[in-house]
Amino acid sequence: MPGQPAAITWLGHATVLVEVDGVRLLTDPVLGKRVGPLVRIAPPVAAHLSQRVDGVLLSHLHADHTDLPSLRALTGDPQLLAPAGAGSWLRKAGMTRVCELAPGEQTSVDGLMVTATPAIHDDRRRPLGPRGVPVGFLVLGSRRVYFAGDTDLFDDMAKLRGNVDLALLPVWGWGSKLGPGHLDPQRAAEAAAVIAPSVAVPIHYGTLALSRPARRPPDPAGPGQEFARLARELAPDVEVRILSPGERTEV
Repeated sequence: MPGQPAAITWLGHATVLVEVDGVRLLTDPVLGKRVGPLVRIAPPVAAHLSQRVDGVLLSHLHADHTDLPSLRALTGDPQLLAPAGAGSWLRKAGMTRVCELAPGEQTSVDGLMVTATPAIHDDRRRPLGPRGVPVGFLVLGSRRVYFAGDTDLFDDMAKLRGNVDLALLPVWGWGSKLGPGHLDPQRAAEAAAVIAPSVAVPIHYGTLALSRPARRPPDPAGPGQEFARLARELAPDVEVRILSPGERTEV
């Protein structure tokens, strides 16, 4: 119901259950034990957390964000908000309710207004898949939740300032280094300073790794902790909440 606290549950990587005014949205669902060469090193996703979903927010088409088996496993018929250019490919893959959004465009999901925001990231699904314009999402109800997707810092990020209660910010990835179009803990802390949300939750770390044990991160939780440390310096008015996969918090 409107006026209730918003709740978010981090399921791991970029997958977050966002609950605002009784509406359940799932971001970039990756629910299984592996995605291509990547395996899940976090605890498995509890089944009830990904069910009864009203809408799905897809930020871009990389396999660790748009996972077709996970989308097909969702029950019911949730509204799928997808990057511009991805609609025909998703429909061919069996998705029925697809709405494409480019940055600046918006639609509603069961009374919540959802606006696509810019994102700086590779638009290709490798190696030979479709292209879709990467986006983030701003969910507007009685609470305002920003899901950045995968992105680097961008000029229009400043337009979010004063309009976000809770920001879901990526702080790393799954490998030992990051390519272009990503935030690391330093740049995510800079983003928190620019956006100035009431609460920031680090995501997109500590969940997936290459299957060989030698390639797994020695400290999966490290990027989130480093983000919190840097945010205390760069964005001292922002409350950082570090969640473990499966953990819930309210705002």
